[in-house]
Amino acid sequence: MIEPGQERIDRVNLEEEMQRAYIDYSMSVIVGRALPDARDGLKPGHRRILYAMRERGWSSSKPYVKCAKVVGETIGNYHPHGDMAVYDTLVRMAQDFSMRCGLIDGQGNFGSIDGDNAAAYRYTECRLTAAAEELLADIDKETVDTRPNFDETTTEPVVLPARLPNLLLNGSTGIAVGMATNIPPHNLGEIVDGIIHLIDRPDTPCTELLQFVKGPDFPTAGIVRGAAGIRSFYETGRGRMKMRGRAEIEEDDKGRARIIITEIPYAVNKAALITKAAQLVRDKKLEGISDIRDESDKRGIRVVVEIKRGAVPKVVLNNLYRHTTLESTFGAIMLALDHGRPRVMNLKEVLQCFVDHRLEVLTRRTRYELEKAEARAHIVEGLLKALDHLDEVVRTIRESRNRDEAESKLIARFEFSEAQAKAILEMRLYQLTGLEREKLEEEYGELQERIAYLRSLLESRRKMLEVLKGDLVEMKERYAGPRLTELQPGEDDMDMEDLIADAPCVVTLSRADYIKRVPVDTYRQQRRGGKGVRGMATKDEDAVKHVMTAMLHDTMLCFTETGRLYRLKTWQIPEAARQSRGRSVANLLQLEEEESLASIHCVREFTDDCCLLMATRKGIVKKTPLSAYRNIRTVGIRAVNVEDGDRLVGVRLVREGDDVLLTTRRGMTIRFSEAQARPMGRVARGVRGISLSSGDEVVSLEIVDPETDLLTVTEQGYGKRTSFDEYRRQSRGGKGLIGIRLTERNGNVVGAHAVREEDGVMLITQSGQLVCIAVNEVSRIGRNTQGVRLVRLNEDDRLVSAAVLLQDATEGEDEADAEQQSAEPEETEPPREEGE
Repeated sequence: MIEPGQERIDRVNLEEEMQRAYIDYSMSVIVGRALPDARDGLKPGHRRILYAMRERGWSSSKPYVKCAKVVGETIGNYHPHGDMAVYDTLVRMAQDFSMRCGLIDGQGNFGSIDGDNAAAYRYTECRLTAAAEELLADIDKETVDTRPNFDETTTEPVVLPARLPNLLLNGSTGIAVGMATNIPPHNLGEIVDGIIHLIDRPDTPCTELLQFVKGPDFPTAGIVRGAAGIRSFYETGRGRMKMRGRAEIEEDDKGRARIIITEIPYAVNKAALITKAAQLVRDKKLEGISDIRDESDKRGIRVVVEIKRGAVPKVVLNNLYRHTTLESTFGAIMLALDHGRPRVMNLKEVLQCFVDHRLEVLTRRTRYELEKAEARAHIVEGLLKALDHLDEVVRTIRESRNRDEAESKLIARFEFSEAQAKAILEMRLYQLTGLEREKLEEEYGELQERIAYLRSLLESRRKMLEVLKGDLVEMKERYAGPRLTELQPGEDDMDMEDLIADAPCVVTLSRADYIKRVPVDTYRQQRRGGKGVRGMATKDEDAVKHVMTAMLHDTMLCFTETGRLYRLKTWQIPEAARQSRGRSVANLLQLEEEESLASIHCVREFTDDCCLLMATRKGIVKKTPLSAYRNIRTVGIRAVNVEDGDRLVGVRLVREGDDVLLTTRRGMTIRFSEAQARPMGRVARGVRGISLSSGDEVVSLEIVDPETDLLTVTEQGYGKRTSFDEYRRQSRGGKGLIGIRLTERNGNVVGAHAVREEDGVMLITQSGQLVCIAVNEVSRIGRNTQGVRLVRLNEDDRLVSAAVLLQDATEGEDEADAEQQSAEPEETEPPREEGE
């Protein structure tokens, strides 16, 4: 109670007082609870539990004790916080799926990877592991500073000596005030190798240490994809790493595919993962899964995902990675206390902190042992001196009235120190024998050697570092194990392409630049001469101008009439119904104003051994290495310099030794070697490929393949196959040879394609009708002939394009349509004279 007149009122600024109080609270949380020390990798709670167990002798060689005892000892002497907070900390140090190297040896239910809680502390038992004892080793040799506990009844260590690099070995996670740490576990062997390399080469850059410390090594194994996140974490202290569970695709006894998950990412709840996947299946966000079972047992994790018939297992697995925690991100932050100050450190700085700490511990241990050795040598020296004057020493002791007098006389007469005099008085009679003297002399010699060695250590940093390296090698041999987590190279972010099966499709482009894709089996095969099926709805002013087959993972190179190039993945083209018009190309590509596509070409890989050969309507050709188009901006790039009044009509891949064949609208062809068109830059104009007569223009560009024929198609639905052998090689720039004889009956050429016997061909009319026929139904006849009827057209319709289909497209012949249509006889008119 405050006496009258003793009141005191202090005027303070409220803002300043709240700021001071909050800063004090923040620092208390940062230093006293949430962040680990960079030296021993432990938070205060972890450190106090281990120290309390060590003080009570609950070591790895002793029987287990109830966890309730450990919790009570820790709370009562060192950590005055909630019992469940202390117990949860103890439990985590005992979980083999949380710690890479366990510090608590638990007996009983300590929780599971499914998120089950541990049993109450009255039921579980524990003791220190051998690895935890390494963290506490030499603590009784004054190797670390101590401070009073919370009630000043005893002391506790500020940091543990830590023979193991525990911060990286077991990692740490914690949220403080305004900052957080999240350090992944690592492999001890790799850490030791990195530290030894740093000791040998102190100036080594951080990047060089990555050849030793390759990446995190989680106790749950799994996979870490991509090196960018790992490199960023080690170089800057921050990084994001993609973790994946390990899953394999296998077949059961009935031949049905299923996915077997045997490892999951670190800190992922297995039960929650399965529940989430099942919910996504019910919501139809995950398709192709018929059942999910958890068959995990004490031997390890085993989750079975049954795949529906017809589903693509790889696509299902990639969707599991994308939509569930089977793939998750580890946001790593290397934040720790460096001598009481929170700091984000890179790999080299963390390793250097451990090296500096161990050097200090070893130095303090050496000083302690030196003091002990010198003190013992001093005693032994006094005992040996007493044995040299044994009779006089005994007489002096017998003449003394008590112990204190004897001690004083020995010091005065023989110049013994007080410690030596006490040791002489405590010496037993049997130590006066000759054998005991020999033992003392031997001990004295060993002590002198030990003292000299310890002094040399203190005088030489190099020798101290050798001791440290020996310690580390011993720890590696004793506790290191093989790497559990696999490190896979590749991009850190999953591409959408991984979620899509690489299936064939048909891509259709109209003259008004509407594009779509449909599955290749949409178009059933018909006999030659049929009327076909409707393949694309077009307006009166529109017509189909280009159709091609591709795989969904192919890259579509979209060339405009003006020579610009855009890039589009096949799967990015919207899938539509057979009769749908599709979507405007302007919605998919950033085309310039009034820019229209002239050609689309699919590429699988941008290799250096291929070139792109382009041909324009006026007969100009240009060859450029394919690798020059590897990096295409969203806004496109210039692929070829097209003159005013000209336009691009065809693009093909060529390799060294190929022959090129150009076909014109009036039926002329020219074959020449690709070597006659020298490689040029992207924006070059090109060279002349064929000399055109008045009113003629190039309509097709093909690469000669001896195993194929040239299929030529005309406007009135006629066509023929001709062997490439009939088109002899000529010099580039000539007028060429007659490729097909044109009349009013068959009309002008609309396309010429290299085809195989087993291929199919899709014909497209101006009205949007499509007919798919087998190539082997088209007659192989001479070069200077009119051809045979391929499709029956209406009077006001004509063919505008043709495309070769994959072999899958020629399956499933429609007999009903075939019976209703009749094929005209083959053209047998003798060839006319060739034109040069």
